[in-house]
Amino acid sequence: MKARVHVMLKNGVLDPQGEAVRHALGSLGFDGVEGVRQGKVIELDLADGTSESTINDMCEKLLANTVIESYRVEVI
Repeated sequence: MKARVHVMLKNGVLDPQGEAVRHALGSLGFDGVEGVRQGKVIELDLADGTSESTINDMCEKLLANTVIESYRVEVI
């Protein structure tokens, strides 16, 4: 089985990478981009039957810094 974990900075946390991308897009002539938030996607190949609670434990303990990041699990 596979799972995707989408990790993003929480609202209110400064995102310097997102701001750099927004600025670069403006420099390239893409007007109207008012904000960019950058995150990451982690794909996991897991043994069949791995529970979603186990995946959440992985996120809580390693894959996401839950103080400043939120995550969403997608089993595919």
